[in-house]
Amino acid sequence: MKILAGTSRGVFSVAGGEGRQVLECRGVRDLVNIEGRLFAGTGAGLFRSDDGGETWSLAGLEDHEVWQIRGAGDGVIYAGTQPAGLFKSEDKGASWREVEAFSNFPAAAEWCVPVTPRLPGRARALVIDKDDPRRIWVGVEVGGIMRTEDGGETWDFSLPGENPDLHMMCAHPGQGEVLYASTGYGRIDGVAEMIEGNAGVFRSDDGGAHWKYAWKGITPRYSRPMCIDPATPHGLTVASAPTAFSSFKDEGGAKAMLLRSEDGGESWRSLCDAAHSPSEANIHGLTPDLENPGGVVIGTDTGEVWRVGNDAEWTPLASGLPAVLSALTG
Repeated sequence: MKILAGTSRGVFSVAGGEGRQVLECRGVRDLVNIEGRLFAGTGAGLFRSDDGGETWSLAGLEDHEVWQIRGAGDGVIYAGTQPAGLFKSEDKGASWREVEAFSNFPAAAEWCVPVTPRLPGRARALVIDKDDPRRIWVGVEVGGIMRTEDGGETWDFSLPGENPDLHMMCAHPGQGEVLYASTGYGRIDGVAEMIEGNAGVFRSDDGGAHWKYAWKGITPRYSRPMCIDPATPHGLTVASAPTAFSSFKDEGGAKAMLLRSEDGGESWRSLCDAAHSPSEANIHGLTPDLENPGGVVIGTDTGEVWRVGNDAEWTPLASGLPAVLSALTG
């Protein structure tokens, strides 16, 4: 199995217990395979590879940080950026144009990351209906969830549990109306009280019209990386930490956890072994392990890549990399 790790300093090919750099750039937030072509969303724009990740070329959006890229069933590719924008390509990524109705939505003027000084909001999560490519959901940090039924001509806006701090979103592979969203404590005007309900995972059973809290009793609550297994029973895996800034540098480490649900968020179990309960390193990269149903591949802020099985067995794949922000298996 080929594994690519997106890091704070570029893309690395992982094999034989080590990583080999194949792209030098900053902040690789997303790695995705769309019909055999690989895309990397980075802090310096969008890159693509036609040879399995061995060589890369700039594919546009160099004035933006690209946070997520997704392909639609009709051949269109979408990219979410910071400042919060949505771009589309109808020529397999050769050229891009902005979906202006998204960035011109009235609420967009308030979107931000409430640090000091404030940063522009991020369109960091994309979901496209596999049966209807005109149905798109975009999660904005910090803003909320934007939803279109007509390919981006018009948009609706919602907040799961009144939480605008959207991180990741994914759809159930077999139930298109079931969506999941991971959230944090960020709010337009600062940080919410760190209590249950103000951060965690939400689930929608009606395509994002309504949401319910699916993180009851779970700590730590600040959820960010999330993926869903393509194989039945489509286990949902989420990594969480106490705060947005939890790090291996903290006293006692990041205190991160990796959790799995096979019943749509009704119950959760730990995928952490004894040495990672909790994990000293924070978990940022997370993707399904396509060779091991129920397993995942993770990347940490200590520059490690691990294979984690459905039985919570952790196998090291690489170390000594820059902080790992994303991963791709295939």
